[in-house]
Amino acid sequence: MPNGSLSLPARLCLLAWDTTTNEVTGAAHLHHVVRAGALTELAQRGLLLDADSIATPVDMDSLTGDAVLDGLLELVRESRPHGWRTWVTLHARVTLDAVQAKLAADRYLRVTKKRVLGVFPTVEYGVHRATVVEALREEARQILEGPLPVTEIADRDAAVVTLAVAGRMSTLVPPKELGRHEERVAALTERSGAAAPGLRAVIREVRAGVVAAVSAPSVTTGG
Repeated sequence: MPNGSLSLPARLCLLAWDTTTNEVTGAAHLHHVVRAGALTELAQRGLLLDADSIATPVDMDSLTGDAVLDGLLELVRESRPHGWRTWVTLHARVTLDAVQAKLAADRYLRVTKKRVLGVFPTVEYGVHRATVVEALREEARQILEGPLPVTEIADRDAAVVTLAVAGRMSTLVPPKELGRHEERVAALTERSGAAAPGLRAVIREVRAGVVAAVSAPSVTTGG
């Protein structure tokens, strides 16, 4: 994918932006999708392992050099044990906030500071580099629709598309077209976890966590 230095959660955050309206699609669940991307990248890097279905840091010292990913690693280390699906939602907005702040610092997003009711400070984000977002989206569509065989797709790229579809990201595929991609998405899910033994099970659990979060009624989930 273009801008390959972007992390999985950063790519997923950018993919959610509709560059024609400069608004986020699926904003109610973007924090779950972005958190799932962070969990997936840490698992693919071997820094989060599966221990009896519990997301477990490989050690107490390893870092990625990415503030967002390292922040999640620290949170997992300092929290009581949880399964992968729980981590998709637990305090997930912390990860989204960190991703958006980093994308703004790197000038992928622009930020506008405002005050709610003239008192409470808040920030709003918008796309700053629309061409990057559009390139990411086109690449993701090519991965989703083919013709490149799944075995030739990088595991990180497969994971981006798998999680975007799980999060019903309409910027990538309209809801009415989701059904026709089921077989391809299943193959991409398996490809996402091909790098190490046991990783496929982790990817499936994380993806299932996204599907459950998106399908659930609108209630507070600790995220």
